[in-house]
Amino acid sequence: MIHPHVYIGDHVKIGDNTIIYPHVTIYDGCIIGNNCIFHAGAVIGADGFGFASDNGIYKKIPQLGNVIIEDEVEIGANTAIDRAVIGSTTIHKGVKLDNLIQIAHNVEIGENTAMASQVGIAGSTKVGSNCMFGGQVGLGGHITIGDNTKIGAQSGVISNIKKNSQIMGTPAIPIKRFMQSSIIIRKLPEIYQTLNRLEKEVEELKKNKP
Repeated sequence: MIHPHVYIGDHVKIGDNTIIYPHVTIYDGCIIGNNCIFHAGAVIGADGFGFASDNGIYKKIPQLGNVIIEDEVEIGANTAIDRAVIGSTTIHKGVKLDNLIQIAHNVEIGENTAMASQVGIAGSTKVGSNCMFGGQVGLGGHITIGDNTKIGAQSGVISNIKKNSQIMGTPAIPIKRFMQSSIIIRKLPEIYQTLNRLEKEVEELKKNKP
């Protein structure tokens, strides 16, 4: 089912039972699987953010690849999935993406991974299967996130993460340590005052030392 005001470029392939809501744009050469849902305003296959600096002037790097979206994928409103530089940006079977998500060029997202609103993933990052990302998670480029990883909201990830991890924070750390750190952070004003008082007491003791 293709709703009004959808744009579908040349050589696009769309599988059976897929629903494409108004104002979705699918650029040339992209491949869409069966039983997918694309909500209003989603953009599939726009150029990746690829530029090279030449004497301080940015020159565009041609984005020659495409986007492959496998079966049973749902993509939220105004989410953007960029085409690859070479090869494919790939969204595997069963992935669920919320509204306003940015997936950069050459990213790969494993099966049955779910991401909440405003997640941003930089280029060439690989996300495993069955992962869960809270809102506003940001992933750096060229890293790998292992299967079954859970990342708390507003976390920033800049390095590889092993499978079955639960992390949160910026930079992201194991969630148990993040919670412990949060308790300490709330007490920092009192800790600072106590430290100042103890430093003054130590100085007084040094002055009065026989």
